[in-house]
Formats: sequence, structure tokens, C-alpha cells
Amino acid sequence: MIQAQRRLLAVWICKMLIIAGKLLGKRGSATPGKFALRIAPDILRHLAAQVRQGIIAVCGTNGKTTTNNFIYTLLRAGGYTLVCNRVGANMLYGAVTAFADAAGYGGRLNADFACIEVDELSAVKVFAHFTPNIIVITNLFRDQLDRYGEIDITIESLKRAAAQAGKATLLLNADDPMLAAFGREVRAQGHANIKYFGLRDAPLGQSEPYPQGTSPCSQRGVQPPCCTSIETREGRFCRLCGAELKYDAYYYSQLGRYACPRCGFTRPEPDYTAENITLDGGIAFDLDGTHIAADYRGLYNIYNMLAACAVLWEYDIRAVDINKAFAGYRPQIGRMETFTIGGKQVILNLSKNPAGFNQAIAALRTDTRSKTVVIVINDNDQDGRDVSWLWDVDFERLDNIPDIITSGLRAADMRVRMKYAGNMARILPEIKEAIRAALLCDSDVVYTLVNYTALFYTHDLLEKLSKRRTRFIWK
Repeated sequence: MIQAQRRLLAVWICKMLIIAGKLLGKRGSATPGKFALRIAPDILRHLAAQVRQGIIAVCGTNGKTTTNNFIYTLLRAGGYTLVCNRVGANMLYGAVTAFADAAGYGGRLNADFACIEVDELSAVKVFAHFTPNIIVITNLFRDQLDRYGEIDITIESLKRAAAQAGKATLLLNADDPMLAAFGREVRAQGHANIKYFGLRDAPLGQSEPYPQGTSPCSQRGVQPPCCTSIETREGRFCRLCGAELKYDAYYYSQLGRYACPRCGFTRPEPDYTAENITLDGGIAFDLDGTHIAADYRGLYNIYNMLAACAVLWEYDIRAVDINKAFAGYRPQIGRMETFTIGGKQVILNLSKNPAGFNQAIAALRTDTRSKTVVIVINDNDQDGRDVSWLWDVDFERLDNIPDIITSGLRAADMRVRMKYAGNMARILPEIKEAIRAALLCDSDVVYTLVNYTALFYTHDLLEKLSKRRTRFIWK
């Protein structure tokens, strides 16, 4: 009886803190869960046990917020009720907040599914409270060295999480050799339920290296290694024997169709394959005879959409109008989010590591309009103090952008990086002034690429400006 009362109190307190946070303009969704868990340590386990059909956990370096929200969108379109941490609070307290927020004031949960984004290093803590039925892992890239360290640390954490999850189905990206090797290692430890998703014959133009002698660096007399080589690929060496992998097809970062010439390790055949891929005027592909299309940019979004569809296929949910659901999807903050300010389009994108930045650059290169680019780099705790990763980004591919502005706490570091990429970018450390200068440029569109702690401030600024009649009003 006392425990039931504590759970009910935990739900009420969590809900009240969520409301209070919204009234104060706070975006965080972890603090309410922290208090709820202190009041009733078993609240997450109790609520998760009430989910009727399944819990889907989404992990991975890039794309997990978008993939998680795609799953949510598709299941909602199918008429299902859900729990989802849609804003991306992906550690333990964020998961608690999502479940408590979805519960009724009587402390009961009415949900068919829960789709929960989970931070890779937090998965062990989260899975101690519930066992997911499906774990989607989107990719594994180098990210936030201060916190994650090298990829091996993330892989070992995910191995422990997979062991905790027992019979959960692991849905892995076959095109990522790091995940394919992870799948083999986990299978060897006794985890039998492993499936893969991947691409077939994707267009290679976005990520191919410059033809010999045509890159900006070679034209300036700079010798390789530089932008004449393929993008930085953290997983280009075989995890099993250390030999360099050979690629039949290369998509981006270390993703593609690969094989090890020494030990025979090779890309597993996907259970879910995106075929007949096109990137012109949006993105489209076929999956098991179903044609899927959406007005999104970037090859990476095909992986996100494919993984979401694979989850539905796993539950044998086929009646959803997938294209209608994707057409109605609105991206979360900073995922190629579009604003119109004084008649000019501004696109905001979270770019937090080399792989993410390279794909943002690839996407903007497909935009034929004249562009101004604002790059905002902070080094707060959430961003990571170490910004040496900027040198792993292929900024040389911005050679056709005449006006680049660097901003944020590490604007000077970013300007130095652009100098070595062959672009004498302007530096305006104040984000507001950088946006203002970009809006006054004679270009058709402004791309604003930001890392973590610059995201919400920049979003709020752009949203405020988009509600004004002209971009020249500035107070």
C-alpha cells in the first residue's frame, strides 16, 4: 500500500515539475524523472511493465532521435498509443520522465508501445529497469571524446546492455562494420536474435572523394592526406583482425559494402534492404515491394526511415500508410529544421561530430541555391571540451561557399580550421550577430550548423525572427 502511494506521488510530482518547467520556459525533461525516481525507485519498472505490446529502444551515435520519432510517428499513424521521449532526453531520468508523463493521474499507464531513445553509455542503467523487446542501433561513430572516449568503450557498454536485454531482438545497421562486428561478437556470447538493415546500390555521389587533382587542397598545392581522400572513417580497419577493409561501395563515414581481405569478415546480408534509392527532389526507396518517399534531404535519413519501417515489419504491422505518416512528420529541433525570415529560408541542423557534420555538408552541397553557412561551435560540458574533432570534418567540401561565418565560444578555432580548408571565414562570436550578418548576405538560403549547447538558443532566435515581418527588424 505504501509503495503504491509512493508511485502515485512520484507520477504527480513528475507531472507538476513538467508543467512548472514549461511555464518557466525550460526544455529539459530529465529533472522531473530524477525526483520521481527518488520518491519511488521502482517507478520506471512498474510503469514499463504496463506496456502491452512492446518496448523499442533506439541507440546509436547519430540519428537516434530522428529514428525514434519516425517509429513513434508510424505507430501513431497505425492507431497505437505510445510512450516516447520525443525531445531526446535519453538518459535514465529522461526515460522516467517520459513514462510518468504518459501515465494517468491515477498512476496507471495506457500504452500499446513505448519507443525510447537511449544514450549508449546509459543503456546499462536504463535496461536495469525494463527489458526492451527490440533494440535498434543506428551507427557507431566517434563522438564527444571527453565523455565517450574511443568507439571501443561505447561497444563494450552496448555489449553489457545487450546481455542485460536477454532475448531482445537487436536490429543493427549492416552497412556499419563496427556494428556488424558487434553483432558477430554478441552472437558468439549467445545472443541469437540479431537482424540487420542496410542499403543496396545507393547513389554514391554525395560522399565520393574528389577526383584526383580536382580537390580544393590539391589545387592549392597541398599534398594528401587531405580532402583528396575519402571521408574520415573511424571503422575502416577490421575489428576482428586489424586489416584495412576493402569497399565495393562506399556511402559515408565507414558505411558501405565492405569485406576484410585478411580474415574474411564481410558485411552481413540485411534482413531489411532499401533498394532503388533516389535522392533527387527528396528521398525515396523500396522496401519489400513498398515504395517509400519523403521530402527529406540526406542519405542518412534513408537509414533512419528504413530502421523505423523495419520495426513495424518486425511486429508485422503492414496496414500503416507510411508515406502519409512521413509526409506529416515534423522534425525535432535542429534536424534540418526550416525557418523563413524576411523571405529568406534558414535551415538549422545539429552537427555534433565528424560524421554528422560531413553528412550535413553533403546535404547542403546537393542544394543548388546560393548559400551562406553559419557554423556555431561551443565547448561546454554537454558539447565536450575537446574540439580537436573539427580537424576530422571535411570542411574542404565547402569550397563553393563564398560566405562562411564562424560563431560560438570556439569561433576562433573554427575560423582557423576554415582557413586551412581554404576559406577565410568571418568570425562573429555572438550567435545573434552571426545570424544577422548571414541574413543580410546576398544568398538564397542560410544553413546554420550548430553543436549541442548552441542548438536551443539558435532555434529560439530563429523562431522569434521568423514571426517578424522583415529580417531587418533587430532588437
